[in-house]
Amino acid sequence: MGMFHLGIHRISRRVGRSAPAAAAYRAGERIRDERTGKLHNYAQRTDVTHTEILLPSHIKEGEAEWARDRSRLWNTTEAAERRRDSLVAREYQISLPHELSPSRRLDLARNFARELADRHGIAVDLAVHDPRSDSDPRNFHAHLLVTTRQVGPDGPGAKTGLDTRYDGRLQRAMATTTEMKAIRERMASLTNDAYKSAGLDLRVDHRTLAAQGIDREPMPHIPFQQFQMHRREVRREILERTRAQYRERIAARAALVEEHHDLVSSADSAERTANRALPGAPEAREAQEAQELEEVRRRARESWLALRREAPGADNTSSAEIPSASQSPAPARDEDLGL
Repeated sequence: MGMFHLGIHRISRRVGRSAPAAAAYRAGERIRDERTGKLHNYAQRTDVTHTEILLPSHIKEGEAEWARDRSRLWNTTEAAERRRDSLVAREYQISLPHELSPSRRLDLARNFARELADRHGIAVDLAVHDPRSDSDPRNFHAHLLVTTRQVGPDGPGAKTGLDTRYDGRLQRAMATTTEMKAIRERMASLTNDAYKSAGLDLRVDHRTLAAQGIDREPMPHIPFQQFQMHRREVRREILERTRAQYRERIAARAALVEEHHDLVSSADSAERTANRALPGAPEAREAQEAQELEEVRRRARESWLALRREAPGADNTSSAEIPSASQSPAPARDEDLGL
């Protein structure tokens, strides 16, 4: 037996949802809700492998262009509903067999979307998703976001399908539960046809185990709210573990800084102790610097005398006759004021 899942969900303002937001998330696109002004950006998604808008077959190429653009389609759909609690769209979420190739899975999703569009005269926004890295690797599925009104060349028409008024459903002899069963049965039939064309000896059944004559308990199902609570608990554990690791890194870094400060303080203390242990050390350094300066002056005098001896007409004055800088006589008063 293959796996079968078909869920039908409501996109209603009653619980704060909107059609542009739903379309942007499922298609992995960037759409602004013109009614609220909010931008819904899911362009970073990588699990969306195919998107497409399918219209009823009676709408020809070039007609109903407003419904072929995703942003315009769902903003027009929102504008057509006036009530605060309006049902603005429906979603059909279907599982796609992991045993099929990607092209066969896409064909299966497109065939089901096309039949829905023709059955109720609606626009079907198809988005095919691959499994996420943190989910079941067999979780290939598709989202079919559909309008609750008929699609025409000039805009949305009357309510249709599961959203027809009660008196309209009575006239068409279409009860809601009967229509849902018919849709599920058709999806199961299309899946089995896909298995057969792929040469796989598998099949699915949309009926309950009791209706199939199978005497066993169904697989346990975790309600979505409990699943969300469990996921939040797991995320909380991960968050606490990450925080603890961060605190450990901060403590280790603070210990290294403190150790460095202690080493620097110890080195400074040792240097001060060494300086105290050498009496007169500053005076010795000053005397050495004075000697070095005197040596520089001596070499400068010798270089000057050598140049005098080599110059033409030099009087070969001995170094003894050249007074040192410390012995140079003070200049006369008249020399300071000479013009």
